[in-house]
Amino acid sequence: MLRREQLTVVLASPRGFCAGVVRAIEIVERALALYGPPVYVRHEIVHNRHVVARLSRRGAVFVEDIDAIPPGAVTVFSAHGVSQAVEEEARQRGLDVIDATCPLVSKVHRQGRRFAEKGYSVLLVGHEGHAEVEGTRGQVPGGVTVVGTVDDVAAVQVADPMRVAYVTQTTLSVDDTRQVVDAVKARFPAAVGPELDDICYATQNRQTAVSLLVDDVDLLLVLGSRNSSNSNRLCEIGRKAGIAAHLIDDASEIDPSWLDGVSRVGITAGASAPEDLVQALIERLSDMREVTVETVGDIRETIEFRLPQSLQAAIRERESSASHAPASRSL
Repeated sequence: MLRREQLTVVLASPRGFCAGVVRAIEIVERALALYGPPVYVRHEIVHNRHVVARLSRRGAVFVEDIDAIPPGAVTVFSAHGVSQAVEEEARQRGLDVIDATCPLVSKVHRQGRRFAEKGYSVLLVGHEGHAEVEGTRGQVPGGVTVVGTVDDVAAVQVADPMRVAYVTQTTLSVDDTRQVVDAVKARFPAAVGPELDDICYATQNRQTAVSLLVDDVDLLLVLGSRNSSNSNRLCEIGRKAGIAAHLIDDASEIDPSWLDGVSRVGITAGASAPEDLVQALIERLSDMREVTVETVGDIRETIEFRLPQSLQAAIRERESSASHAPASRSL
């Protein structure tokens, strides 16, 4: 019997779902259980193809425009947040809205509004066109100027260089964001902002875990969808370290040639990717090699976010009604 080639899989920890994603998915699941399908979701609830497909099979309907939702329908806003214009359009259509915006994204909205109300020109460090950026832009009175690179900072124009503030997208690379923030401070020494606090704890933790393993592996595989900002940033860490790194939706996308000359492969998952995809990837690698598994990283995440109060109230009302319903009698 031929002995199969050895492969060590190094798992990053933490990886996968963050508290905001867990909350957003639970909101859709609870809404489906309470109200029955269809429940409409404005934009993908989180940026993961598998999560969206699973919820679609249960009766969630994902749309990009509010006008695609029937008046009065139960509607969930995605974890990325929406603009005030979208909120107003939903009110005008009489939609029964449950807001699944991640609390950390809502924090950025509040910070941006406070700066704008004090007369600051607000810079948003982020990626133009990302759903979170578009939502934040529409939550800040007077809008924001998006700066994604040091060059963007050099080109930006503001009304008063002494009244500049900045906030950041939550899913960015910590190192890249630091460079842009430093450029903002260099050009506008009086600029104010939250340092890197807007980058969410989960994004930072996943980047830290990947940074720990990239020097000890030959290849990095990141589970996550193409439109997931935080997943793309994890891939970039591997590439900057000089190793091949691939962003894949699931195990079916592995190219066996990626393993040529590879004895150690690092695996992580973006904050929107389910853990079962990680396990399926390990199984796929086990079909190809003799696999042993190690784990790198010891950060424990204990943060949990509460469901929206409106949804909690609806759940309590349903449970109360069920407990007071007369028991059925069989004759």
